[in-house]
Amino acid sequence: MTTTARHADRLLHAVRAGVEIYDLGRLLSIGMPQSPNHPPFWLTMPRRHGDMVRADGGSAANDLLVMGTHVGTHVDALAHVSHDGLLHGGADAAAAQSGGRFTELGVHTVAPMVSRGVLLDVPAALGRPDCPAGYEITPADLDAAVDRQGTPVEPGDVVLIRSGWGRHFDDPDRTRYVGHDSGVPGVGADGARWLAARGVHAAGADTIAFECLRPGQGHSSLPAHRILLVEHGVYLIEAMALEELARDAVHEFTFVLAPLPLFGATGSPVRPLAVVGRG
Repeated sequence: MTTTARHADRLLHAVRAGVEIYDLGRLLSIGMPQSPNHPPFWLTMPRRHGDMVRADGGSAANDLLVMGTHVGTHVDALAHVSHDGLLHGGADAAAAQSGGRFTELGVHTVAPMVSRGVLLDVPAALGRPDCPAGYEITPADLDAAVDRQGTPVEPGDVVLIRSGWGRHFDDPDRTRYVGHDSGVPGVGADGARWLAARGVHAAGADTIAFECLRPGQGHSSLPAHRILLVEHGVYLIEAMALEELARDAVHEFTFVLAPLPLFGATGSPVRPLAVVGRG
């Protein structure tokens, strides 16, 4: 046991000294911006310190958490979207959700991800601080980011697309990040096909719905979800915090993500990490 403990201590020291970790998840808080299609985040304390005190003076508090699985930074399982009544692989969506859960394509089937990660900083490639509201990120934009950074996208990668819209997440006006009236930048159908053609394992973005939302149209049309989730089995990660990676020009890293094992759920809150070797 002593030898094992000493080995673990040395390993932990080496990890701490040799890597830098970027937290790509958003703080979960009451009132944070989110899609209007999902139950909001709510946290309350059914038991507070002093409600019950043990004979030795000890007391404990606990929490009750209520939220949709597509609120805050989260991953979409393949069960999340259907098209013409079919899920990924041709499964009948109505039959698959029998019993109120997806036994085959639920988020519990999403294995933990430890993959090569690539940040495509689109605004930097365009020579601007962010993409305009409602801007569609094109394959040409993605190619420009790859060329500028020297980070070709390879099969099995997790590709994170920065639009710069993530800067609005903490805006006091909670509607700004949602962008219903203004629109939100993101990839459209062509950008989704660009990602699928490169065989990516998952794709993420700093926006609420991953893809381009046109002004005033909200989530009325989501072609990237159809192409990536339904047609190609590519997981989507939304509402990511990508500004620190962009600030430090970290374009390639080890990407780590583990969904909660929510049996049969269509998605899960996540706290993704980008791990970068020092030196």
